[in-house]
Amino acid sequence: MPAEKVPVVLTIAGFDPSSGAGITADLKTIAAHGCYGVAAITAITIQNTGGVRRVEAQPVDLFRETLAALSEDSDIAAVKIGMLGSASIARAVVDFLKSQRVVVLDPVLSSSSGTQLLDAAGIEVLRTELLQAATVITPNLNEAAALAGLQVRNVAEMRNAAEALRRMGAKNVVITGGHLPENTDLVLLESGEEVRLTGSKVESTSTHGTGCAFSTAIACGLAQGQDLRTAVEAAKEYVRRAIESAYPVGKGKGPLNHLFRLK
Repeated sequence: MPAEKVPVVLTIAGFDPSSGAGITADLKTIAAHGCYGVAAITAITIQNTGGVRRVEAQPVDLFRETLAALSEDSDIAAVKIGMLGSASIARAVVDFLKSQRVVVLDPVLSSSSGTQLLDAAGIEVLRTELLQAATVITPNLNEAAALAGLQVRNVAEMRNAAEALRRMGAKNVVITGGHLPENTDLVLLESGEEVRLTGSKVESTSTHGTGCAFSTAIACGLAQGQDLRTAVEAAKEYVRRAIESAYPVGKGKGPLNHLFRLK
């Protein structure tokens, strides 16, 4: 009998050689969700669990060729976008998304260690074009604040920022609040429905790449036919369990255990 068809999920992100975030972490997350991952690298980073040391953007012509080759070969069920690195890469992504139906945008602006990961021109492309092209965007508190031009320090301000991002053209907004005491994510759907997702907080130093895992897990859920609210709830639980089951790696902020289900 022919094998069951598996959804293909494309991750567009940077390369983290420590595998806590970016392309390699996304591919682990995609595999953990029973999908098949393909990837287009936007930038190469030199980093480890201690932080990012250097960033080199991918040549845009090579990046465009990669996207073309992948889309010619496979029916892509969902696209996850993470670190872009430069305005030229961001514009290439905008062009590519015109042919895509399901897009999850994690608007990565800087690393947790403070390194800028997208230039000012790239942020403008993200704000004026990519937000509108995405099915859902998943900023954290700092990213939501930067994009909306507002302070985002609590759930009420998360709501204000989500409304502002919707006015800017975002269809569905998920602002993650893992750094808040109540660990609340705010979901504002295209229909106008607001959902607040609370969860138990896991005390751990293995939290590098939580945003990557969360957004990629949502993309996998959507690729498998879940509605957005279900995909977001499942992604939040996946990240919690991946943190809870993580084991020490490196001398700094370690990665999640993306493949905890294999045990």
